[in-house]
Amino acid sequence: MKNLRLPHRILLFIALISFGLPCDHSASAADPAAKPNILFIFADDWGWGDLSCHGHPYVQTPNIDRLARQGTDFHRFTVASGVCSPSRTAAMTGLFPARFNIDGHFAWVPSNAKRNMPDWLDTDATTLPQLLRSAGYATAHFGKWHLSNDMIPDSPTPMEYGYDRYGAFNCSGEQMPVHEDADNTIEFIESAVQDSKPFFVNLWVHEPHTPFHVIPKYRWRYRDHNLDEADEIYAAVLSHADDRIGEVLDALDRLSIADNTLVIFSSDNGPARAKGSAELKLSYDTATGAGYGIGASKGITQGRKGYKAALFEGGINVPFIARWPGKIAENAVDDRLMISAVDLLPTFCEIAGAALPTEYSPDGISQVAGLQGQSSTGRSKPLFWKMSGRGNPEQPNSFHWVDYCIIDQDWKLLEDEQTGYVELYNITSDPKEQNDLHTQHPEIVAGLREKLESWKATLPEKPDSKNFSSLRRKSKS
Repeated sequence: MKNLRLPHRILLFIALISFGLPCDHSASAADPAAKPNILFIFADDWGWGDLSCHGHPYVQTPNIDRLARQGTDFHRFTVASGVCSPSRTAAMTGLFPARFNIDGHFAWVPSNAKRNMPDWLDTDATTLPQLLRSAGYATAHFGKWHLSNDMIPDSPTPMEYGYDRYGAFNCSGEQMPVHEDADNTIEFIESAVQDSKPFFVNLWVHEPHTPFHVIPKYRWRYRDHNLDEADEIYAAVLSHADDRIGEVLDALDRLSIADNTLVIFSSDNGPARAKGSAELKLSYDTATGAGYGIGASKGITQGRKGYKAALFEGGINVPFIARWPGKIAENAVDDRLMISAVDLLPTFCEIAGAALPTEYSPDGISQVAGLQGQSSTGRSKPLFWKMSGRGNPEQPNSFHWVDYCIIDQDWKLLEDEQTGYVELYNITSDPKEQNDLHTQHPEIVAGLREKLESWKATLPEKPDSKNFSSLRRKSKS
């Protein structure tokens, strides 16, 4: 009689299948019913035109281009500020940064106090990583922080906002070297897969912010392009960032989780540009070290008006490429959907199945249907901006005079608070803001101003003192 006993491994395999248990981590990660992973790549000062897939004349970004081929390139995404810290506040909280009195970048205490700002983002705020962690996600942040500042030693670390793990710079404590962001991200993703947990990772790369920490081999890539030294440096740092992004994308493929991972590439604001012809020289940053300064800032906006720190489109309309195989269209361009950084929190939470607290009301809206090409272009809520404008609004090529801005449906209104000067654009038909229509449509100006004034009335006059450093309190005593 034949021995009908089955080997132990086969019996174990049958049992695992029978009870619906995963027999290995990769199978669990590839399960189509599993919660999707989310990788949010947020660059620093990366202009809309600084991608080869957006037609840059010499910069090559093959890995970001790969995302565009495998996903959808959304052309009408805007961030919530023309500068870093408020833009990142919106992505973290789903709220306009003016609700926290965060209108500029976090600096050292006297500068924050002078500008009526807190010294860090309120740790009591509802944040994206908190919500996703409550939904079972492993959460991590690697790269630039700047929701505080390294010069404020008692500011909260990213861990206090809902992250399980972090490595960062522009924060209190030890500063992570800028080029270690991808390695840390890959290690964390591998750990989450090993633990069979969905993950949310901020990969907030330094490039192309000053100082430019350029590595010679990346300059060598552009040796035959006959570029000025500043242009070569700028292209080199973008190439280095693109390579690191590619390493993370390769890791998703290697771990067989790319199909269940939403990947987004974007930028916190438009590109920096020096006034006139700035000298190319070294500069030093307390968080990231020495590198080339503003003279190597050669970012482009592909015809959008203004640059970093402006509320014209050159300052706030930035790249936004989303890849989610089987959910988001491949090799597509969407030049109609108006999506904002304040939409990221409700969008990611819907994707993750994370419930929003009853007491929390985001300024953004979920764009899951829009990302999948299933919604109209209109927004149910207007978008608002507040910054400290400077300069003369009627001076040619002046882009930094704007104090407030509103976009509602097709219309964008920019306002100088002191003089009452406004400009009005049909942002749908005129995305590069070439035709100011405020004299032709006084009724639209009046309606938008009324909404803007109503929004201003909801904003706090000053920040909550619990978000002040002890250094500020000492300086007043």
